[in-house]
Amino acid sequence: MNKIRIKEGSKKRVGRGYGSGKGGHTVGRGQKGQKVRGKIGVLFEGIKVKKSLFKRIPFLRGKGKNKSRSAKPLLVKLSSLNILKDGSVVDLDLLIKKGWFRKNDIVRRGVKIVYDKDIEKKLIVKVPVTESAKKSIESVGGEVG
Repeated sequence: MNKIRIKEGSKKRVGRGYGSGKGGHTVGRGQKGQKVRGKIGVLFEGIKVKKSLFKRIPFLRGKGKNKSRSAKPLLVKLSSLNILKDGSVVDLDLLIKKGWFRKNDIVRRGVKIVYDKDIEKKLIVKVPVTESAKKSIESVGGEVG
């Protein structure tokens, strides 16, 4: 009869005879039951009555299922900047100080200025802007940077 030698550090090979160190009748699986007879699936939850986790989670249905779920930036209309003084610097601190946005929202989502009407004041803008808004700001003599 061949004896199987086990190297130190390797795990025991169960069910390979008494000489292997973990052989014999039940080879470490206990006595009767499901775990003795085979492997249990990863998603098995143990009861027939309870719905499995995958069946409890709703489907991703509808138009937006392939859409990005990342947060979109907060939008500022260009015409709303007309209430500021000439030469003022438009940055995140100014938007927070004016009370237009909360700091947490700006940090999480960011801000972008979008074009809706032409602007009448010269402003220095240090916030991301759309191309059309940039043209409008620079046509009046403002700066985007």
